[in-house]
Amino acid sequence: MIEDILRQAVEKEASDIFLVVGQPVSFKIEGVITKQREEGLRAEQMEEVVNQLYLMANRNKDNCRNGDDDFSVSLPQVGRFRVNIFMQRGSWSAILRVVTFDLPDVEKMEIPASVLQLSQKKKGLILVTGPAGSGKSTTLAYIIDQINQQRNCHILTLEDPIEFLHKHKKSIVSQREIGIDSKDYHRALKAALREAPDVILIGEMRDLETIEIAMTAAETGHLVLSSLHTIGASNTIDRVIDVFPPQQQQQIRLQLAMVLQSVVSQQLLLGKDGKMHPAFEIMHANKAIQTLIRDGKVHQINSQIATAGDLGMVSMDKSLLELYRKNSIDSLTVLASCVNKDMMERELKK
Repeated sequence: MIEDILRQAVEKEASDIFLVVGQPVSFKIEGVITKQREEGLRAEQMEEVVNQLYLMANRNKDNCRNGDDDFSVSLPQVGRFRVNIFMQRGSWSAILRVVTFDLPDVEKMEIPASVLQLSQKKKGLILVTGPAGSGKSTTLAYIIDQINQQRNCHILTLEDPIEFLHKHKKSIVSQREIGIDSKDYHRALKAALREAPDVILIGEMRDLETIEIAMTAAETGHLVLSSLHTIGASNTIDRVIDVFPPQQQQQIRLQLAMVLQSVVSQQLLLGKDGKMHPAFEIMHANKAIQTLIRDGKVHQINSQIATAGDLGMVSMDKSLLELYRKNSIDSLTVLASCVNKDMMERELKK
């Protein structure tokens, strides 16, 4: 049963699969959840689906004893799927993210060239941020792929779970899955520093210890890429600093100002054509921004981004306006997603 569902999802180019008792099997296609059949899933059917998923992953069902579990499964010649199993109202449920084996043509993904050029950085910290489902993992995968094509180095990825499988090209790519290949991010990241990496991808910086080790790795000459569930460069920098105790925060500001290379913040928006279009805020840590971070004036970063277009920086509002002027998204979407609504209303009237 589950294999047929996975094949159908890939054939229909779905991004997510929803398996919930009482509801029909549903796919999210171009941002819209659509039911694939009339009858809802019964509790016994759902339990069988969960058993099949654990069997495919060669994983013990006891991992879900706390009520939820994350892992990935692969179906040969079809694709890879990020799985979240959870209990709701006493019944099993599962949400699967569809990840195909090969990255789609980069031009179709509408990722700016300036974001892909971050692959040319040799050291420091690059953060890709945005809400869940905004395409952070995809953007990071393309940057890693660019490095893999262009450089002879060791790329080490630490992911929970692995979403994109990278083939060895010019680089050696080692991919470790948290929970299978290592107990947690802390342990994997500490070990990473002894595994001769040039580039380290951390799926998500979730806590103080992970952030601390990541910043140390960036400080000691590695290129570190990671993601955060934040919107905007200034919010991202505040989040990193606020994780630390007050007495450490000034030291972290100094360290972050030194290692931070860029912050890419993104949103996925439903377009007028029914397809999803990404909007990007791009911040590069020039001397002015480094000074603002050190001095605790992070709130002024947005104005720096807005006036530094010649340095490759782009504000979220400018990115949204470009999508609007290309007729990709409508004005309501722009206003719902922008940072400065008053300014945006004036721009839309021009």
